[in-house]
Amino acid sequence: MLGFLLRLLPFWVREPLLILVGSVLGVRITYLAISEHNGTAACLGVVFLVFTAIRVHTVVRALRARRRRQSPAASPDGAVVDTVTPAHAPAPAHIPAYMPAAARAQVQGPVQALVQAPAPAGAGPRPGPDTPVKEPNAWGQAVAAVAVFGALAAALWFGPRVLPSDDSTPQPVSCPGGEHEKLPKAYTKTPQAVTGDELCEALNRPDLAQLLGTPEEAATTVSGTSNTAPLTDGNVAQPEAEVTFDTYTVNFSATYNELSTAQYVQLMKSGGENLKTLTVLGRPAFFSSEHTMRLELDLGSEGSSGPVEQGPLARTLSVAFDRKDRGGYYDITVWSSSGALPDDGVLLDIADAVLPTIPERTAR
Repeated sequence: MLGFLLRLLPFWVREPLLILVGSVLGVRITYLAISEHNGTAACLGVVFLVFTAIRVHTVVRALRARRRRQSPAASPDGAVVDTVTPAHAPAPAHIPAYMPAAARAQVQGPVQALVQAPAPAGAGPRPGPDTPVKEPNAWGQAVAAVAVFGALAAALWFGPRVLPSDDSTPQPVSCPGGEHEKLPKAYTKTPQAVTGDELCEALNRPDLAQLLGTPEEAATTVSGTSNTAPLTDGNVAQPEAEVTFDTYTVNFSATYNELSTAQYVQLMKSGGENLKTLTVLGRPAFFSSEHTMRLELDLGSEGSSGPVEQGPLARTLSVAFDRKDRGGYYDITVWSSSGALPDDGVLLDIADAVLPTIPERTAR
């Protein structure tokens, strides 16, 4: 198809295009072959250069032939030959004066008739040489071809940057806006409490997947809710945000109660829980583990649901709101559907990156 389209182009458009494309590709491929020591690419570059040389030779021959056709005809000795010969009327015949009058009349009549006779059809001065037909300017066509090729190349180069892209690559998931969401009364009682949207903005970082050790993944779902803590009759604010990847799910929540992390650790250890205490950003903190819950819902016509089952294990890092541990804490929890968990260092990295973006808050 491309060869057919090239044959439709005029000679002075097609050949400059072939020379330009062949020279650019030949030089580029040869340079890459030399830098990468690739013999196959070197042979391909030589083929393009030879092809370009042949096209250049063809154009030079055509230009020389064009000049010869436009030059005037010359004689072998170099003199220009004039092919137009002016017509001459025949000279009248000479009648001797000593011829008798009767004979002179007999001769003079036919001579005058011959002189006055009309010229035969087609006789007369030869017409001059035909006016040469003006041919298109070869250099103008070549420049126009190069300009067209440059315009096409610019369109291909800048088109994807200017025109809207139809790329189907999934875009990063953003947090849902909740500006018009009515907050529970617990948030009015705790004016310093953050909302689920604020936690979502803090957690949904561009480098969160890299912190989790899965930099090639992108978030599939992102959410943020302004809930209240269970079993508190809606009096304790507990906003949370959650970001889901193919491998891990990260939950970030804040509990605005008066229970300090030291009291929480004491309570959990009395129940036989194995907790690991530490300090994060100068604040008291501890690690804990517990199983998630799995609930299957049937969205069919009956709307039934299965029993609540034990889900995979989740790892949680709890950090106090402030250094004095006056009550309230943040929870950063990570789990996966396969049951695999990242190292505790991953949760520490997430806490170091996320918590400084939120001002220190207390439960009071």
